[in-house]
Amino acid sequence: MLGDDLSGGQINTPGVRDTDNEQTARRPAAMILTGRSLCLPSRATVQELFSVARDAGVVPDISLDPVLTTFLSLDSSAALQHQHASSRRSMSGELQAAFGLNLSRELGGSARVTGGGVGVVALALSLLFDQVAQQVRAQGSTGGNPPAPRPQPRRIFGISSASRIGRIVHSYLRLIPGIANDHEKMAEATELHDDWLNLELIDHYERMTTRKRMSSVSMQQWLAGAAFHLHVRIHQVRLKSVPRGSVESLRLSYKTALSRLVQGYTVYLHSNIKETPAGGPGQTNTLSRTNTSKCIFNSNLASDSTDTFNRTTSANSSADVSRGRETDFGLDVPKRRNETTARVVVNTECPDNATHVDVQGLLVIEPGRNVTHKVQHHPCESPALQQALVTRIINAQDLERNRHFFLYSEKFFHNLLSQKDDFELKTN
Repeated sequence: MLGDDLSGGQINTPGVRDTDNEQTARRPAAMILTGRSLCLPSRATVQELFSVARDAGVVPDISLDPVLTTFLSLDSSAALQHQHASSRRSMSGELQAAFGLNLSRELGGSARVTGGGVGVVALALSLLFDQVAQQVRAQGSTGGNPPAPRPQPRRIFGISSASRIGRIVHSYLRLIPGIANDHEKMAEATELHDDWLNLELIDHYERMTTRKRMSSVSMQQWLAGAAFHLHVRIHQVRLKSVPRGSVESLRLSYKTALSRLVQGYTVYLHSNIKETPAGGPGQTNTLSRTNTSKCIFNSNLASDSTDTFNRTTSANSSADVSRGRETDFGLDVPKRRNETTARVVVNTECPDNATHVDVQGLLVIEPGRNVTHKVQHHPCESPALQQALVTRIINAQDLERNRHFFLYSEKFFHNLLSQKDDFELKTN
């Protein structure tokens, strides 16, 4: 698409004189000079813009949170034991005692948690360890009085705990430590939250695919919710509440849905990424990369009825003007109650009575994700840059791990369902 063959080679047609061929060949030659093949950005420009976005934290991340993939796995028991031991090692003897006491209280006075090393239960205990550790450290810094309430996470597994999916997930995880040893209560709570998640994820999927509510945030919410929901269903099989076939059906459903959503997300990025080069529309990259300054003369501000920025030049800057075109974009001049016109001089030096302004480019990934930049290039390269950035952003996602989460062998599935590791709270 971006590399059309515009070679413009001469074709000798039978019955046409050479002079005619020469005349007709000249016409497409003019097209060649302005063809879009000359507006392909370099790899360095693509990399520079991507680095700007990455360093500014505006490159979206829809990858599964590592905490989910760690504790919703066959290694969950070992990971939980390691976390508990690490938390204790980082505390003084007094804080260790408070940590164990508070954990015992949260676990209903029991030192053993049924299925505590397994899947969603291990995940709930992991979250509890983090929160109680924060609590006792806060108590230690204030002398222990008054007791600090258990902190509430603002984000959970990469998604907001205030979102609908986040609220359901957080509600279930907060319940687990106190009811894990009661089979009946655990089965009832798990079934209830399974139903809530199922309905919300179906609705969330519909909002993204048919109601134009696609975004990076909604993608990450759906993915985290689907991964968590699958293991809620797996735990129901462990509790003998549902047949194992319901897990396999749910897994296949989420596997198919994920593929469709990734396609939709890619289309969404194509339509939302916008980029303008440093210097504003119409600014060519013939200007020096190290000299993109503008000068705004404060003494020349005058009332006007428009917001247009008129550019003038000094007598000795005609060469600079011939290389650049007029633009009214990118100057950060505060508007006054009476609208003003700023007279701008394109020069290599600013007079004493001028204000130095760098006109920056703008990269928009999606609503709420944008960053200014100083990357210069031909404005006609922006469409190709936008398409190249979509590819870079998609490649930056750990989509293989996302897909792998919903792909597993029969043996792996059997081992997941067979997990029965309890967790024992050790205080010494």
